[in-house]
Amino acid sequence: MKKRNLIEGDIKKQVLLFTLPLAFSGILQQLFNAADVAVVGQFVGKEAMAAVGANSPVVNILITLFTGVSLGANVVISQLTGQQDHQNSEKAVHTAVLVALISGLIVLVFGQLAAQGILTMMKVPADVMDLAVLYLRVYLIGMPVIMLYNFEAAIYQSQGDTRTPLIALVASGLVNVVLNVFFVVVIGRSVDGVAIATVISNVISSLILLVNLVRGKLPVRVYRSGLKIEPVLLKRMLRIGLPAGIQGMVFSISNIIIQTAVNSLGTDVVAGSSAAFNIEVIGFFLVDSFSQACTTFVGQNYGAGKQKRCHDSIKWCLIESSIIAAIASVVLIASGRFILSFFNKDPGVIAYGMMRLTGILPFEVLNGAIDILSGAMRGYGESMKPAIVTLVGVCGVRITWVYTYFQAHRTFDVVLMAYPISWVVTFIILVILYISMRKNGLGEMK
Repeated sequence: MKKRNLIEGDIKKQVLLFTLPLAFSGILQQLFNAADVAVVGQFVGKEAMAAVGANSPVVNILITLFTGVSLGANVVISQLTGQQDHQNSEKAVHTAVLVALISGLIVLVFGQLAAQGILTMMKVPADVMDLAVLYLRVYLIGMPVIMLYNFEAAIYQSQGDTRTPLIALVASGLVNVVLNVFFVVVIGRSVDGVAIATVISNVISSLILLVNLVRGKLPVRVYRSGLKIEPVLLKRMLRIGLPAGIQGMVFSISNIIIQTAVNSLGTDVVAGSSAAFNIEVIGFFLVDSFSQACTTFVGQNYGAGKQKRCHDSIKWCLIESSIIAAIASVVLIASGRFILSFFNKDPGVIAYGMMRLTGILPFEVLNGAIDILSGAMRGYGESMKPAIVTLVGVCGVRITWVYTYFQAHRTFDVVLMAYPISWVVTFIILVILYISMRKNGLGEMK
């Protein structure tokens, strides 16, 4: 649990060493989430499986705004670390911890009030609705600790430590799997059982990181007398984090619209799509980890005034992400039917699951490039412009697609085409924006 020096050394190797624990953390988190779906799919039924899956976009939109703020905390603490400003680094850490807890409580209250309405608006099938509402209400109880873990992980990442959050996630995830089986198989609970297991596991992971921060396992630490919000630092976090959160919400909103379209096609499609999402998202986490690495590397090196290392960090994140995305796509598609059978053995569910995997995974490399360029701009402190590009390129294209072409051709493969089309459009716009901003002095110290 030592701070890793990100402003010196071999960037190719450092990016990979920093990114691998992030990728494994994301994948493990998704595998543990997939355990929720698999347990209810095998021991309760495909309706319960669909109920858990239908909630994924809802949960994402409830937490992404504040997760964006945690990215803002990462950038601010990274830049202060590069500047060797230890006093303000610790003030930023305490601000981040308090913002996490307050954010979690806000999402908890809002989510409980809006749960039924949101799922009704998404046109969740009638045979799934009661289970979906039950799962969401129980899951939301854990929002304060989920937010705390996200902000704590951002703090660790800002110091170059991606291994400790991975260790905490492994410990809590194993508890989650055991409790899933206990609540569903032994006690006989339904979707509420896996939701309770998720809440307990999130309490464990957030406490592990908090205890280490209190004990001073990093150069920055948490102590009771320092727990207050520093307005100037919060403003910096929000200036960077809110646009990043909006960018994440844009993805979530567009995914809710797509999920609504999927829900209208029947329970088998919803179940197949849900199972495939838990496989497909492994590819996403692999490429998204390079985006998080890019934000931290650029943030620290920008703070230290090392422009060449900023540019090299972006280049190697793009190269390594593209290679890993290509390999992951081939492996996941080739093993798709076998993995899908663990969720549900219904031939229709598996067929729809494979349709999703083959329709999305080959284009994940574009998604990775979009996230890395956006992450680089955030590392420099410029967050609004990539958020606007995402709003137009992702949300705009997907909404237009669902409400126009899909309405005339109501099939699952047509819904899935919204993903690659939106990524192509967004990537082109973002590359043009990045080149233009570089010419106008992006990253020059002000």
